[in-house]
Amino acid sequence: MKLIKILFPLIVLVTTAVVAQSNTGVSYVDYVNPLVGSDSEFALSNGNTYPAIATPWGMNFWTPQTGKMGDGWGYTYDALKLRGFKQTHQPSPWINDYAAFSLFPETGKLKINEDERASWYSHKAEISKPHYYSAYLADYDVTTEITPTERGAQFRFTFPESKKSHILVDGFFKGSMVKIIPEERKIIGYCRNNSGGVPGNFHNYFVLVFDKDFDEVLTWKKEKEGIEHTSESKTAEGYHVGAAISFSTKDGEQVTAKVASSFISLEQAEINLKREIGDDTFNQTKEKAAAAWNKELGRMEVAGGTVEEYRTFYTALYRVLLFPRKFYELNAANEIVHYSPYNGEVLPGYMFTDNGFWDTFRAVFPFFTIMYPEYLSNVMQGLVNTYNESGWLPEWASPGHRDCMIGSNSAINIADAYLRGIRGYDIETLYEAVVKNSTRKGPVNSVGRFGAEFYNDLGYVPYDVGVNENAARTLEYAFADWSIAELGEALGKPKKQVKLFRERSLNYKNVFDPKIGFMRGKNKDGSWATTYTPDKWGDAFTEGAAWHWTWCVFHDPLGLAEGFGGVAKMRSRLDDVFTAAPTFNDSYYGQQIHEITEMLVADMGQYAHGNQPIQHAIYLYNWLEQPWKTQMHVRNVMDKLYSSAPDGLCGDEDNGQTSAWYVFSAAGFYPVTPGTGEYALGSPLFKSVKMHLRNGKTFTVNAPNNSKENIYIDEVQKNGNSYTKNYITYDDIMSGATYNFSMKNTPNKSRGTAKEAKPYSMSVTKK
Repeated sequence: MKLIKILFPLIVLVTTAVVAQSNTGVSYVDYVNPLVGSDSEFALSNGNTYPAIATPWGMNFWTPQTGKMGDGWGYTYDALKLRGFKQTHQPSPWINDYAAFSLFPETGKLKINEDERASWYSHKAEISKPHYYSAYLADYDVTTEITPTERGAQFRFTFPESKKSHILVDGFFKGSMVKIIPEERKIIGYCRNNSGGVPGNFHNYFVLVFDKDFDEVLTWKKEKEGIEHTSESKTAEGYHVGAAISFSTKDGEQVTAKVASSFISLEQAEINLKREIGDDTFNQTKEKAAAAWNKELGRMEVAGGTVEEYRTFYTALYRVLLFPRKFYELNAANEIVHYSPYNGEVLPGYMFTDNGFWDTFRAVFPFFTIMYPEYLSNVMQGLVNTYNESGWLPEWASPGHRDCMIGSNSAINIADAYLRGIRGYDIETLYEAVVKNSTRKGPVNSVGRFGAEFYNDLGYVPYDVGVNENAARTLEYAFADWSIAELGEALGKPKKQVKLFRERSLNYKNVFDPKIGFMRGKNKDGSWATTYTPDKWGDAFTEGAAWHWTWCVFHDPLGLAEGFGGVAKMRSRLDDVFTAAPTFNDSYYGQQIHEITEMLVADMGQYAHGNQPIQHAIYLYNWLEQPWKTQMHVRNVMDKLYSSAPDGLCGDEDNGQTSAWYVFSAAGFYPVTPGTGEYALGSPLFKSVKMHLRNGKTFTVNAPNNSKENIYIDEVQKNGNSYTKNYITYDDIMSGATYNFSMKNTPNKSRGTAKEAKPYSMSVTKK
């Protein structure tokens, strides 16, 4: 049982319940709490995040380090001590980190070992913002401050009076090098630590420049087995090396370190340092980082909520704008280049990484489609480069291909981007790639399609052929096939090929058992797997059970309803999700995995919002003639499962997906079916939401009588005219339309029940 935490006060206390009605002049960063989700552990995730001190989509993040070197839980809110301030690229504790190194200040006797040097600290003396972090190290009477750039950062250490003040640079294990250059007040080096997905020549080169002369220097070295050995040598290279600089300080004296890194070379690290920091002071870098965040956060302007709702909203939006990270650099000629995590070469063009499309195809990428078309165009260019350099599209990249999760969801992102008119990349190469992806497994099981030969022959991935999570794979491949068909049709591809993918998109029917009203595993001979129970996690499914995966027919909810025997029967089963006892069968895993626990503690029946497969299901009532139930459940989840506190998320954050659900839902709509350009209506959280678009227009959602009680939509007007559909369109958003919602405390059970009100469904929607 965890004690309830008291969240530290914001830097700027907000005393009004209304955000200013302009996206300029507001310090949105002061609403953000990067500590959200950090009150987590292996057994229970409240986000499984760390405070990322970064710029939007920055190549490098920085974070305080409580966990041991190499621990995926690098910062946990309950920890008592800090042992470093590290550069991190970690997208998830389950994927772990790469290219990490750290800085750490000390006074008194020099301590190298990370356990011995760790210092007590308190959240009472900690400030965490997207653009700034500060912590007081009680054991050394030193305050550390950090402010970021895209590929670097500035550190400011405030020391006490001491003849023995030190700053350590820890190169971490799995291969590192440091070189101290006292005459330049500089340390250079590299680190090679990673968790997979890198070529043999992978390095992260770093350079640090200090503003104070070094009185003493030393390096240390540790082999894989053994103890640290210190040396007065200015250079060290080996399994785990580091450097320490020492000097005398006056009380309150501040020492600044400017740092940048590169995946290309030490020379490029120097270029990054000079370009991004140069002669800027710490405060100038801090102001630039704050401005970068305020610009992006201010593109979503909300009003008419509580201060805590603003904090939760902008904290969620901050999380959405972190991944996928930029993995490219600008060379001396200002050309965009990247080190390829796929073939180890330095090549021209964009590259992005640290993303699992299994998570982010659902809401993160659809958000970019609306709010960041130029950025998404660059990401698409990066996908072209990934395919050209590896022969495959990424599905979980960190920084190269990683064997994690299922599906070929890159096709969904590509199709949605192109179908929404985003251009500037080689779509023919990407179409070639998605078609290739559909034919066979790639270099790891998560790339291409594991079990494709069965899926393409039988129409499903069988339960008994050695392909794990087979029913879930069938469902995800089917939606990807719908996306490929839509893309192929838009590109004018042969009708026979388009028809093939469209027919395969109906393969979801092959793993639906209408007799019981659930998806389930099917054997190669066509018989149903006998190990089935609707609450059996894993097995035929991925991190969930039939209760959660039955709804994963994003492109054809009404076709699924036909399988149930009609809308009423499907709706009844969806109702059951929220009222059934939260039973579970964990025999596949042999233990109660954390996703199961997160479902149990939420007290919402079989609904497991902490994991991605079922997050869209609440919105399916828009197809099932009772949209008021969507409105009820959406508001309940926002109110119950989200906050800005360290335990303010309800499961793995997963590259911003869980937060993107909240951002969309708070705005009043959600992209159930990426690729259609339609967004199912929910229940807007605020009285006003303005989305300031890149085309210069503003899309507005007004709900002036919204409140905690008035959660139901009574009627809707679009640009002053009555609007009866259960969805809004991409074109309406891009045109800067205004939607006015009249909200009530009782449901309007007649609105949105007509056939014409329902969003797209492949089986019935005429194109």
